[in-house]
Amino acid sequence: MNLFSPFKLGLPEASGASRGPLELPNRMVMSALTRCRAVEGNVPGPLAVTYYTQRASAGFILTEATQVTPLGQGYPHTPGIHSPEQVRGWIKVTDAVHQAGGRIFLQLWHVGRVSLPDFHGGELPVAPSALPVEGELFSPDGPKKKITTPRALELAEIPRVVEQFKKGAENAMAAGFDGVEIHGANGYLLDQFTKDGSNRRTDAYGGSLENRLRFPLEVADAVVGVWGPERVGYRISPHFTNYSMSDSNPGETFTRLAQELSRRKLAYLDLLEGIAGPRAIPPTAVRLAPVLRKEFKQALMVNGGYDLRSGNEIIEKGGADLVCFGTLFLANPDLPERFKRIMAGTSGPVEGLNQADPSTFYGGGEKGYTDYPKLP
Repeated sequence: MNLFSPFKLGLPEASGASRGPLELPNRMVMSALTRCRAVEGNVPGPLAVTYYTQRASAGFILTEATQVTPLGQGYPHTPGIHSPEQVRGWIKVTDAVHQAGGRIFLQLWHVGRVSLPDFHGGELPVAPSALPVEGELFSPDGPKKKITTPRALELAEIPRVVEQFKKGAENAMAAGFDGVEIHGANGYLLDQFTKDGSNRRTDAYGGSLENRLRFPLEVADAVVGVWGPERVGYRISPHFTNYSMSDSNPGETFTRLAQELSRRKLAYLDLLEGIAGPRAIPPTAVRLAPVLRKEFKQALMVNGGYDLRSGNEIIEKGGADLVCFGTLFLANPDLPERFKRIMAGTSGPVEGLNQADPSTFYGGGEKGYTDYPKLP
């Protein structure tokens, strides 16, 4: 087995849902990449249609993180999945990707405290606890501002947020996606509830590990109730420490979460645990991929700094089932074909790949988004 081996995603016996497993032509997944290019109303526009369609040869595409409620936004020009206009915009994307032979999942998102009042008419962002957050964010008007101390969600508000994730999942289905991924990583709302450094609640949603996992698992159950578990993934980042994030025992915390998600038979677990580059985990951190590989019984997807060699290696050794590629897919819309040619020796690893331009990653137009060349 290697990156080019086909894969059946999702257990057919997971539920009575009629959708069933998804046949993937390869094990290369395009990672979710926030690009801040949504048009007015946080709607994915024509450039997004082109961008995702260009990358339809992936095993499947994960869209950029997509907020399930206006209060879930923390960056300018990120798309949503909570309005009819947004659903119509996404329909154009999924139709085009499917016509190109691709498969595409929507990533469901709520940033929680990683936001500014500027995005919410002056209202404070929400979080499990009202704790200060280190960092700055671009405001809707452009200049960076320091992240504001959020307000804690009231106990009575939490079911409403679960319902927003459920509605986002329903809207994703209406928009024609093949499945959804729940964003439980990178210091956003679900991650904030999960980790004890950001969750200091004393009610049923804080304190013990069981309580801290309650809200993320309620969201997972709500989304599974819409899609069936065979079309739902969940993203985690045990070692993520930006935005004042921490956990006293990430091994215990995320092993338990993986066990609970496995028991619910989710299609895959998306593990952000970088092996190279800016997202590489600290050398002193204990790598959890081998542990979670044993505890999560469905597909494990690894994410963070993988290339052709390391991606093939972890698949061949049975350390993972799928590999996410982010920047490489951004700069190389036909990445599977380029990797094939490199493996066949018809091009070298350097001349065979476009190099990404970080100055164009966030915001802007087609430059650094849809203008990366494909192979002839």
